[in-house]
Amino acid sequence: MWNDNAPIYRQLKDKVIGMVLDGLLKPGDALPSVRQIAADYQLNPITVSRAYQELVDETLVEKRRGIGMYVTDGARDKLLATERERFLREDWPAMLERIRRLGLDLEALLKPAAPGGAA
Repeated sequence: MWNDNAPIYRQLKDKVIGMVLDGLLKPGDALPSVRQIAADYQLNPITVSRAYQELVDETLVEKRRGIGMYVTDGARDKLLATERERFLREDWPAMLERIRRLGLDLEALLKPAAPGGAA
């Protein structure tokens, strides 16, 4: 589940972000407890706490003293705006350069793939 390309706390944070973006976690939903995640994934609770704290710092989740962490209202909209901006700033220019390098055109890109993956 975990890879060596990024710290585990960052991967866990990204997993929660993905669940919010995909609608699996909605505003008001509780996140699993630090202890539960640590046990389920055999992680150090400090690692889980660090991921959760970053989500709190970004106001995507809120701590409710004594009862847990909850997804905040507007978290998905905030994430969509942030992720779209990051995609346009970082991912899209690299993708566009690759498209140009491969000599692909818009028509070829928008054409549905044939069964079996051939274009």
